[in-house]
Amino acid sequence: MKIEPVRVTSPLSRTTAQSLRVRDEVLISGVIYTARDAAHTRLVSLIEKEKPLPFPLEDQIIYYTAPTPARSGRPFGSCGPTTSARMDRCTPHLLSKGLRGMIGKGQRSGAIREALRKYKAVYFLTFGGAGAYLSKRIKRAEIVAFSDLGPEAVYKLWVEDFPAIVGIDTQGCDLYENLWMREDDAEKGWTLSR
Repeated sequence: MKIEPVRVTSPLSRTTAQSLRVRDEVLISGVIYTARDAAHTRLVSLIEKEKPLPFPLEDQIIYYTAPTPARSGRPFGSCGPTTSARMDRCTPHLLSKGLRGMIGKGQRSGAIREALRKYKAVYFLTFGGAGAYLSKRIKRAEIVAFSDLGPEAVYKLWVEDFPAIVGIDTQGCDLYENLWMREDDAEKGWTLSR
């Protein structure tokens, strides 16, 4: 029996975030934002100075990526995920302002698991090495902040069926910490084990 991915829309409501469980396969449609290290540092600085942010964080999803130049006729270049742990020092600040989800790759710290639980947010994993494929899920893109950062500027992306897996859910359950198979994993063809 094939289990269909969960379809979610971004902005991501707290209720929807809380309905997701670690290992759920999801397809995200709607608006997401990009931000990497330098943009995160600037956002935290604005938060600490109590200045307005250049885009809303409430119920939004940030994708940790920076594109290559877009091919002719495409709105965005190849855009694979970057290592999420590099954003760990900034993440609690953004979560405190309502950020509901993040997309990246790799493990997060225990402090981030606790922050996700506290703020009822989700960490999604997407596929490293698949930047060209992932860019095909992007229908429109525009720079909304920090254009001086070049490819690491903050982009607003309109995505359709962007694939991800819930890596850490709102209960703090972590895919990397819980690699024991569930009963329905065999039906999905998964063979994860410790």
